[in-house]
Amino acid sequence: MERIDIELIRNFESLIANSSKSIVVIPHTNPDGDAMGSVLGLWRVLKNAGFKVKVVSPTKYPEFYHWMDGHDEVIIFSHHPKQSARALEESNLIICMDFNQLSRLGEMRPLIENYPGKKILVDHHPYPGNFTDLIISDITFSSTAELIFSVLQSTSLAQFIDRDAATSFFTGIMTDTGSFDFNVSNPNTFEVVAQLTRMGIDQLDIHSKVYDNYSADRMRLMGFCLSNRMTVYPEYHAASMYITLEDQKAFNFKTGDNEGFVNMPLSIKGVVFSVLFTEKEKYVKVSFRSKGEFAVNEVSEKYFNGGGHRNAAGGEFYASLPEALDQFEKLLPEFEDRIKKSIK
Repeated sequence: MERIDIELIRNFESLIANSSKSIVVIPHTNPDGDAMGSVLGLWRVLKNAGFKVKVVSPTKYPEFYHWMDGHDEVIIFSHHPKQSARALEESNLIICMDFNQLSRLGEMRPLIENYPGKKILVDHHPYPGNFTDLIISDITFSSTAELIFSVLQSTSLAQFIDRDAATSFFTGIMTDTGSFDFNVSNPNTFEVVAQLTRMGIDQLDIHSKVYDNYSADRMRLMGFCLSNRMTVYPEYHAASMYITLEDQKAFNFKTGDNEGFVNMPLSIKGVVFSVLFTEKEKYVKVSFRSKGEFAVNEVSEKYFNGGGHRNAAGGEFYASLPEALDQFEKLLPEFEDRIKKSIK
């Protein structure tokens, strides 16, 4: 816990203690396991401590996270904009979690940008934007869930971390490390997991609820993509997959159904760089994964309006799906040497 500046810890605790109204906790658009695990874990801790606290998510999130404690109280801005705005009006502190730029809030951005109260950012992505009063950002943490747990452990709020909160935090860590397959080079990650385990979490049950809770349509989509939508570039040790709008319709696609797809080509011998393109109505969502030292966030930032971590990043491409695929194939020679250096 000494990795976090003590002054940041004190300011964090002070802003929460001085909140005379309710506190609103906010993840990014299309929140993943780390975003919801962090948010719902903190929500439970603050609620246990006697604070009035609400969670407002810019958009909905996958059903395989709906089992987490607090899900029933989450307000979805895209579905309930007035209720969301009212929750913010009735608060004087918001805590933004697991995103580093206001652009990650989508249509909810103006509400946060013009918010008159205090704002805190807790995140583990590089290059945090300067849009909050307090920034707790550290890329050496595997996940925002690990970071916020470590922050809380250094405050008087530590006593309010119960089994439900610990379960949410573990979910965030587990999903953002691909079940401890990446972003786990720091021993602190496992030290935190050990502490969460001592709090009574059921790791096997959590894993099952997240990864054994998919629909038959999702499994069929996975098989279809591997068979019909994957291209391997052996000379570049790379692979790509894509999902069209038609594919999504054919397989009754729901939010989160493509989660984890981008990791699958990395199981192919020799492949260290994988990309998934998912077609949207107005843009193409791009997910990147890599092994070793190859920094996919550089590719995302330069060509796909995104960013992230060295081995896991995301972006958006504002043109057609064929153009996105063409862009990817054209950039491979530029990164060829760096990709090859990543092979062990």
